Amino acid sequence: MEQVDVVVVGGGPTGLTIAGDLARAGREVAVLERWPQINPSSRAFATMARTLEVLDSRNLADGLLELGTTISVVHLFADATLDLARLPSRYRYALITPQTNMDQTLLRYACEQGAVIHRGTEVVGLEQDADGVTVTARPKGGGTTRAWRARYVVGADGAHSTVRELLGAPFPGKTVLESVVLADVRLENGPGGGGPVLGSTANEFAFLVPYGDDGWYRSVTWDRNHQLPDSAGVESGEVEEVLGRTLGHTVGVAEISWRSRFHCDERQVENYRHGRVFLAGDAAHVHSPMGGQGMNTGIQDGANLAWKLDLALGGADDAILDTYQSERHPIGRRVLFQSGAMMRAVTLRPALARWARDLLAPRVLEFLPISNLIAGAFSGVTLRYQHGRGQHSLVGTRATEVPLRRGRLAEMQRTPGFVLVRRRGATRCDTDVLQAERTDAGPDLLVRPDGYIAWVGTTAGDGGWRTALRAWTGSPSPGRQC
Repeated sequence: MEQVDVVVVGGGPTGLTIAGDLARAGREVAVLERWPQINPSSRAFATMARTLEVLDSRNLADGLLELGTTISVVHLFADATLDLARLPSRYRYALITPQTNMDQTLLRYACEQGAVIHRGTEVVGLEQDADGVTVTARPKGGGTTRAWRARYVVGADGAHSTVRELLGAPFPGKTVLESVVLADVRLENGPGGGGPVLGSTANEFAFLVPYGDDGWYRSVTWDRNHQLPDSAGVESGEVEEVLGRTLGHTVGVAEISWRSRFHCDERQVENYRHGRVFLAGDAAHVHSPMGGQGMNTGIQDGANLAWKLDLALGGADDAILDTYQSERHPIGRRVLFQSGAMMRAVTLRPALARWARDLLAPRVLEFLPISNLIAGAFSGVTLRYQHGRGQHSLVGTRATEVPLRRGRLAEMQRTPGFVLVRRRGATRCDTDVLQAERTDAGPDLLVRPDGYIAWVGTTAGDGGWRTALRAWTGSPSPGRQC
């Protein structure tokens, strides 16, 4: 039996983020992935601003940006557009690149940090006790079983999660769309404009995202009157016909390099934590593809959980792991609502409802406060965690864009740990906690390893950050008060 700190089941973006972060912190991590190589049929293609910030704090964003194109405007119903150029982020756009590029980037990250990846490995058993978890697995297709013993296990193995099934955790929800077709197509007569385009009729919708300058697009199409099981093949004619009818002109599909048919569920587990076993990404929540939230939410689940597991492994109070549920479950619920609301707006059938949607949507999105609110929610940069009673309202918000005298916060967080951000002109503290001085008129901040604010100080010489740090880590910070 192999002994490790954490077993991560699933080698997609969520699992690799967790594995890489834990290995970066010096933990022994084994990743068990059933696919013998990177899944070539991965569906995600949009990386949002908050996810790019997370990748930036791991020095991965720039390399990934070289592998795709960026879009700052999304064309929706009628003349409605969603503008990402006003996001309060370094990344005022979404990155369009196949998920395989994300998989490769995070795989390199996890391996370089020291995580061990076991491909072609299926989990068949899971037993936990007061001290740890035993995971049994075998080669995909059969063979001799192996066992791993870990302090904690994370199930990041997708919508059909084996870990979730072995736990007996219900996955309540329902199927909301069937026979959705995903394809990479080269068009002779694309929509132009350089950004994503959404078209719909009473019975169909199509979403096109450009991949480059050579006429290639990722297309998502659906036809209410052409419903087939996931196993049914996809004919090029059905993709071209739906694109033509929804976009209002003949697109001319010159080539299809890849295609897949799938269905969409809206589901979420009640508990992300089951003793020493955690669920993350699609194993914990699934929703419609509208808004491109799935992969992004999973990566951010991983960024939230990994540093807490590291602290628990280092002796912090086990209760820190309960904050994964209290912080990420509401985010998952909100993502289900956002994606579901957009999906239902796209698939409206009554003519009057569609007329009202096309009339109101452009006018609503012209109102900047509403447009910015929607853009911030879908990009992830304005999502926040609940702060406690009596805490400053900034606690739980991200600190990524706080201006620093030297460098950027994301660059500092390439070294794991908390960061103390001092007020402009404040005396440097005697502590081994990373620290920086801000250049604006804002207060002192203690920033968590995932970039969110843990504490805010508003008075000169306030040493409350030490109390906050001790509450998270369980150990005092050395040195004198500031």
